[in-house]
Amino acid sequence: MESFIAFLEEVPDPRAANARHELSEILFVAVVATLCDATSCAEIAQFCRSKLDFLRRLVPLEHGAPSHDTFSRVLRLLDPKAFAAAFAGFMAAYGAAARAEAPPGTLALDGKSLRRGYDKGRAHMPPLVVTVFSYDTRLVLAQAAAHEGGEARAALEALGLVGLQGATVTADAIHCTRAMTEAVRKGGADYVIALKANQGRLVRDAAAAIEAADPATPRATSMDDGHGRRVERTAVVVPFRQGNGPNALKDLAAIASIERVRSVGGAASTTTHLYVLSRIMSPDEVLRIVQDHWSIENNQHWSLDVLFREDEARTRKDHAPANLAVLRRLALNILRGGNDKLSLNLRRRKATWEEPYLLSLLAQMR
Repeated sequence: MESFIAFLEEVPDPRAANARHELSEILFVAVVATLCDATSCAEIAQFCRSKLDFLRRLVPLEHGAPSHDTFSRVLRLLDPKAFAAAFAGFMAAYGAAARAEAPPGTLALDGKSLRRGYDKGRAHMPPLVVTVFSYDTRLVLAQAAAHEGGEARAALEALGLVGLQGATVTADAIHCTRAMTEAVRKGGADYVIALKANQGRLVRDAAAAIEAADPATPRATSMDDGHGRRVERTAVVVPFRQGNGPNALKDLAAIASIERVRSVGGAASTTTHLYVLSRIMSPDEVLRIVQDHWSIENNQHWSLDVLFREDEARTRKDHAPANLAVLRRLALNILRGGNDKLSLNLRRRKATWEEPYLLSLLAQMR
């Protein structure tokens, strides 16, 4: 827990030098409160007042519980890039200590809108954050808020906070760019990135390469069957060389095609999806990695919306939406670190009800 607070101490304090409460203590309390079902600055402040004696066992809080205005002001002014960097630094150290022998595995890169965190009159443009999610550990490793340059630039920022050596990075078609593939390869990782019409010529050439593939080319099939729905996926991989040019993808080695046949109530539909690969993989490996990527929907996005009600969050001003998003992802990681058989929802409730259990969760973050 001390190392967790030490990482928070690295975040620059945006307030005047005479501020009464230590920034690291404010952020630590905010993480614990978020873990225990607080969703706004008012609720964080009330949690701190109600649990002041307990919290003082963990941090000094010499001047008592910070007010709602203090939490609000800090989260509005705090540099989200610095906070996200501290978060990523801690997760790197935590992951290395807890899973030193585990392979890097699949890292899914994806954006998520904070649907109700938009500025007045901009409901059509809610703020967006991009996260790097580890399929193998189910942990959020890094986050970056999208500003100028949009999701693509935020994705590069988030990826730059994570050690990539030996991993496979997966992403949607918006990230099928020269800059992204260069960043992945520079970090020592491979990539599997969706390919769509935003890369018109490459899509045509890739589709032609798949069409021209030898019928004897190995294929792999997987099947999902349940809840009245059946999905059959068939993958094929062909070597591919892209022509030179300023926008050519870095180290593009192969194209994969996955055909999905989805059957519901006797009606079937077929779709085909293309992916660019930085190395030639087996069709089975491509199927697994693409399925790994979509785990970010259930294991991160769904958890944030159902457990933490992220889509309902109304905080809008300045940097507060992005910083609250970091708090929620930190809290989610702490919950996932539990070594019992309880669901995430029950872990969160038990942490709210039982201080010894809350301490046991926090004690992991060292």
